Amino acid sequence: MAKSASSVPFKADREVPALIVKFGDYPLHHGGVGAIRSLGRLGVPVYAITEDRYTPAAASRYLTRAFVWPTTGTEDPGRLVEGLIRIGRRIGRPAVLVPTDEEAAVLIAEHQSDLFGRFLFPRVEPGLTRRLASKQGLHELCVEHGIASPQAAFPQSYDDIVAFAETARFPVVAKNREAFVRRRRPAVGGTTRITTREGLLALARDWGERPGVILQEYLPREEAEDWIVHAYFDDNSTPLALFTGVKVRSWPPHAGMTANAYVVDNPELADLAARFVKQIGYTGIIDLDLRFDRRDGQYKLLDFNPRMGAQFRLFESESGVDVVRAMHLDLTGRAVPEGEQRAGHRYVVENIDLPALLAYRRSGYTTPHAPVRPSGTELAWFAGDDPLPFLTMLGRFVRPGAKHLYQLWRTNRRGGTTR
Repeated sequence: MAKSASSVPFKADREVPALIVKFGDYPLHHGGVGAIRSLGRLGVPVYAITEDRYTPAAASRYLTRAFVWPTTGTEDPGRLVEGLIRIGRRIGRPAVLVPTDEEAAVLIAEHQSDLFGRFLFPRVEPGLTRRLASKQGLHELCVEHGIASPQAAFPQSYDDIVAFAETARFPVVAKNREAFVRRRRPAVGGTTRITTREGLLALARDWGERPGVILQEYLPREEAEDWIVHAYFDDNSTPLALFTGVKVRSWPPHAGMTANAYVVDNPELADLAARFVKQIGYTGIIDLDLRFDRRDGQYKLLDFNPRMGAQFRLFESESGVDVVRAMHLDLTGRAVPEGEQRAGHRYVVENIDLPALLAYRRSGYTTPHAPVRPSGTELAWFAGDDPLPFLTMLGRFVRPGAKHLYQLWRTNRRGGTTR
């Protein structure tokens, strides 16, 4: 559990509230609940945008108020900015913005002039956030700055895909090129493994004249390790909090959201992340996914999420700092205390880890570096001092959630067996 205000060696500014910003219809978001608890336990007033009044986030005892605002993430940016400003007026004082998805992070970055003075947020080069959230933009930045990433192709037509298929080494991975298409009509249902040329061409016939996909080198899980980095960087792109860990399980298996992870010290990876962020001049919270390829000994950057990650509560320093607390402290002019990360700490997302565990056991896959006995466990949903979000999650998850998990699993299996 996160350290409360009485047990941390710092004081947050309780006069400056926070607003959890999310766009789109995904009420079972444990990351937002984690942010509400993390700041709320310090006595910071926390507000959140929610789909309705019966989401787990809205049920938290640490939430000052939920602003019910159903969105899809595809609205006109001007409308979303106006909505944020209206909420800011209702809060009545500048609040720290905590985006939980790419749509919110990009909107804030690209409309800083409209939001500045009304809210507190890290200032960043306006186009950088969108570029980092894009698979193609990220790949180009990696090439530009010498950061290893999987080999990738960005076809502009079906003919490009045919040409790629002639020389490609299968299996390959298909992903949506832009983060935002998941709210619209995605070409593929998340990360899709394609095993043959014929399977690729069959799928590609449904991608339209301008396929919005990236075709990427497949890194076999038998020869790889999944690593994550969470950090907060100040306006000089200096890390004030930086953490590394290993993803043990995800859902859908090997290709989706973190279901189980451990904190593992990795100075080499921490240095790589810090150097890259310094080179591109990014400020704010980051959530990185990397895969260590044992075949060539390189950490290959798969995803750069320019926002708080859903599993950020895995990481907390011995001083009680996580990335959300670090951002609030920094933006309110307070020092962020140093402290080592809690090595060996474990994070479990209760509603998706059980199906993930069963799937991983069937595959025979094991993750290195996981400690035999974790130093502690952070649950995504359940907390003794704030039980209602867990109960609300159960109420909303049991039937539709189980159906959704099954659909994700089926999509993943179809992608893995395409012929």
